[in-house]
Amino acid sequence: MPDKEERLTEGDPAGEPMDFDVGARLKSIRKSLGLSQRRLADQSGVTNGLISMIESNKTSPSISSLKKILSVFGLSLADFFETEESNQDNTEKTFVFRASALREINPARVFHEGTEQGLAAVSLKRIGTGRDHKLLMLYETYEPGADTGPETYAHDGEEGGYVIEGEIVLEVDNRTETLQAGDSYLFDSRLPHRFRNVGKTRCVIVSACTPPTF
Repeated sequence: MPDKEERLTEGDPAGEPMDFDVGARLKSIRKSLGLSQRRLADQSGVTNGLISMIESNKTSPSISSLKKILSVFGLSLADFFETEESNQDNTEKTFVFRASALREINPARVFHEGTEQGLAAVSLKRIGTGRDHKLLMLYETYEPGADTGPETYAHDGEEGGYVIEGEIVLEVDNRTETLQAGDSYLFDSRLPHRFRNVGKTRCVIVSACTPPTF
């Protein structure tokens, strides 16, 4: 298990540095609300052991598990990865966000440890921050074999996306469709859903969610 300094300089598979401590962030929020690990586990429906391992940086949660935990705090996944520092970087309002400014919000990509291979092959990059915008936009890439996790997840709002390249299997409320480049989707995000790339090439999607509850 690499220490924190090593993880911060390792970077993701695309070579972009990751400077975010998932465990420390979760622990800080939990303590600020006066919750014990056991109480948080009871309220979120995950095990106390999982919370302990996440906070000690011994494992990375799946998207579904982390969303269950964050629901107790009233936080979205995107909000969790948005720190005061990232908001300060955008003190002057802008309408252009360079590639280097897009923030990764997939815990498997940020954490690098203890994740399933399929989840680690998913990249979810947020365009902008939540401070000034009521629309969440993501640049998503799914390498062959990528999977948002064995469990479906749900959140308030609507989401839609356009497949730029490759193909993706989208499951919504136990219905499954395969989308190819040029296809798009739009559905009620409260319905349980997941994404999988079962093809042999990378899939690229640009998506949006409103309100930004993902």
